Amino acid sequence: MAIDVRLLDHSHDPIRSLYMAYRTCYSALTPQQVAARIADERITREQMLIFVDERMRTGHVSPLEQVWFEFAIAGISRAFSHQFVRHRVGISFEQQSQRYVVYKQGRFPFSVPDTVQRAGMGDRFATLMAEIGSFYEELVAAGVPGEDARFVLPNATNTNFKVTINFAALLHLADLRLCTRAQWEFRRVVSLMRAEIFRVYPELARQLQPKCGERRMGYCDESLEAWERCPIGRKRPHKTRLFDLFNAFQRGDEAAAFAAADAPESGLAPLDAGDFQVIETYTEA
Repeated sequence: MAIDVRLLDHSHDPIRSLYMAYRTCYSALTPQQVAARIADERITREQMLIFVDERMRTGHVSPLEQVWFEFAIAGISRAFSHQFVRHRVGISFEQQSQRYVVYKQGRFPFSVPDTVQRAGMGDRFATLMAEIGSFYEELVAAGVPGEDARFVLPNATNTNFKVTINFAALLHLADLRLCTRAQWEFRRVVSLMRAEIFRVYPELARQLQPKCGERRMGYCDESLEAWERCPIGRKRPHKTRLFDLFNAFQRGDEAAAFAAADAPESGLAPLDAGDFQVIETYTEA
């Protein structure tokens, strides 16, 4: 079953909600007065977008918690779900139960990694899933409750989620799970979540980047070896390059500092559509 991610609902007007939350912190006006100025267009949409972007660049996070998104997620594996529920702050999950949902005739949907197919093991994998399904069905037919028969089901078994997540938590999710070090299935899910938001609020979707993105930290904090292997690594510096630059300035060694700053691997280039395609499909060797 293919991974399917759908945006079900979201805050009525996320841009307005973010602007009002931020403006409440930085204005002598009451929230009621700010809302009135938005209503009569003394504060334009463009002004709101500029202000929100400026505030986000400062790292002021708490207003982002006031905007939420609801997603339906299907066709993902239990291997993915065990990772997904590690995110606990600002996100609420409802997941398909293997206790109350009993697979009829032992037929359960499952995911097959591309690496298995490329290794020529796809048919053997499918045969094993069928054997597990048959034994699962034997257990159920023998009177074993679904909650106990599920013990034989593999991590490849598909599951479904209904999720509500606030924007701050979603940014954090993207920070970690759009990184090419994240598992391919997780990168695929978060890429699809980003694409769904892009359909309705591209201004917010652009903020969703891996942590090394120019709108996030702007540098890689993974190991130097991981950065060297990363297919988009040369578009942002590794933290050690920044430390080298800082230390050179601290020593007063301007020549070394300028050399470090001018090194090809020290630049920061914006992530483009091609980079996000790489993020979604990359498989680490």
